Amino acid sequence: MIQRIQTVFLFLVAVSMVLVLIFPIWQQVNPSQTQMATLTAWNLNTIDVESGDVIESELKIFIAILALVSMALALFSIFQYKNRTRQMFLNMMNSLAMVVNIGIIIWTSHSANELINPQVNGAFVLGFWAIFAGMIMNLLANRFIRKDEMLVRSVDRIR
Repeated sequence: MIQRIQTVFLFLVAVSMVLVLIFPIWQQVNPSQTQMATLTAWNLNTIDVESGDVIESELKIFIAILALVSMALALFSIFQYKNRTRQMFLNMMNSLAMVVNIGIIIWTSHSANELINPQVNGAFVLGFWAIFAGMIMNLLANRFIRKDEMLVRSVDRIR
């Protein structure tokens, strides 16, 4: 049934992936406070702090693509409530996509940090932490789906 608690959790996974697409993921300021690097799901921008102009921009579309895949998997999984095993498999694949996305973000931010200010690490901001929130919601959805599956199997055993 679509009105179960796992539907709410899967919807929150999709919302968290939208947050990844909208908000910055990582930021770093160089030691002289003149340039700032900002990583979003779409690109890595180097910005002049004083004028606000973009000095350099690199396209990082693969982060956005993985976030869109995670959002689509979560929304598709909501409507797979009749086949709970398929729903759990989709959620497992969604967790894998989110872990890969986190790995790519950490690798990208580390390599960008080498160019801006290697002595100090940058700060991960809302877009990065939204992925972890999505992973937690995905795990909770899987837990409740498994609970429903166990309930159905126990009822079948009684018949």
